[in-house]
Amino acid sequence: MRVKSSFLFFTIVCVVSLHLLSGVAIAKKYELTRNNVQKPQDIDSTQVSLYGVKLGDSEIDAVENLVNSKIAGVRVEQEGVYILLWDQSNPVGTMAGVGIMDGRVNLIFINNRFAYKTRGIFRRVLTSQSTKEIRDLLGPETYGDENVLGAMLKYEEQGFLVNYLGRDINVEFELP
Repeated sequence: MRVKSSFLFFTIVCVVSLHLLSGVAIAKKYELTRNNVQKPQDIDSTQVSLYGVKLGDSEIDAVENLVNSKIAGVRVEQEGVYILLWDQSNPVGTMAGVGIMDGRVNLIFINNRFAYKTRGIFRRVLTSQSTKEIRDLLGPETYGDENVLGAMLKYEEQGFLVNYLGRDINVEFELP
């Protein structure tokens, strides 16, 4: 009897472990500057990275990957709780960056000045001409707000937000 219950316990643990691991394997990694993810359902903010920095990484890792390494054509500065990336050829404003809270990366953001470095669906989002075009690319948002100044489109399940302000488009990735 004892052998049967031990075997049953071992089997249940194995099945649960495989199920949990399969969920991790399904989420596609998406390096914003390299991968060409085109389907909105494949986007998961926990798997998005900016030059190797992901949400939840330590501040030390973020500084090492962004501030201390050389990124071609990009000037990197750390200002308070943000690490900001500027286009060296046109430094009119930040084009991307990360936010840090409690020693961990809690925000990754990109905007339309980063479009030429981005791959995949977010290159098309950052160069969109209307909220209709963004919705055609990403599908309907979980919730949003549209007014005369622009629109905020929240895709809660995937963990990102699109702010459309006419010519200025920002995408913010947060842990869901």
